[in-house]
Amino acid sequence: MGGKPITALSILCYPAKDDIEVLTAILAGGSSKMQEANCALLGGHSVADDTVKFGYSVTGLVHPTRFRANAHAKPGDILVLTKPLGTGVIATALKRGLAHPDHVAAATRSMLTLNRAAAEAMDPFDVHGVTDITGFGFLGHARELALASNVTLCIDSNAIPTLPGALEAIAAGAIPGGLNNNRNFASIDVHVESTVDPNRLTLLYDPQTSGGLLISLPPSDASRLLESIAATIIGEVGERKDKALWVL
Repeated sequence: MGGKPITALSILCYPAKDDIEVLTAILAGGSSKMQEANCALLGGHSVADDTVKFGYSVTGLVHPTRFRANAHAKPGDILVLTKPLGTGVIATALKRGLAHPDHVAAATRSMLTLNRAAAEAMDPFDVHGVTDITGFGFLGHARELALASNVTLCIDSNAIPTLPGALEAIAAGAIPGGLNNNRNFASIDVHVESTVDPNRLTLLYDPQTSGGLLISLPPSDASRLLESIAATIIGEVGERKDKALWVL
């Protein structure tokens, strides 16, 4: 973390005879986010493929003394999460015709929100460790931070912010395959208290698209950070226990 995007190349796989209007919307949406991020789009590569795939290869700059790693969290730190969870299960509910339009709209707004403002807001503070929450889910990325820091992260499951409709999607069985993969991989390092709601625990493994940041920093800095961005305190860092993550 801490880098500034400068240039990008698009990478596109798209069916050769599919709807050109959908393709136009995909490219236009990506271009608008590149403009918002002040990142120059230089061109890209496209391939005919039956499965749609789209993304960017981004080049940027980071000062060697301002690099924020997904490590170095310290006991006593507060854990702050900058976006609610649930994009994966809501997208799955949409595919199955189970999602309410308002829930889809809220998930879309979250995915469209860049992490730039949160990253810039944390820059003045003594951030010890930070990671984005993406495809490995909250607990998958939190596990990486805990293991790299040799600490245990204590997570208050009831404090985790959730997108509208996310828990309802889980209750309806809208579970993406990636969620189960994340649970199978990361659960070996997770201690779960008996009082934790099963659906909330499931959500912690949900693969996120454009998820938020999980930030580990001292209590005084955490309080000041929350004055400048919309974020939530969701736990704290403790000394290393037998499990890297404790969900309460």
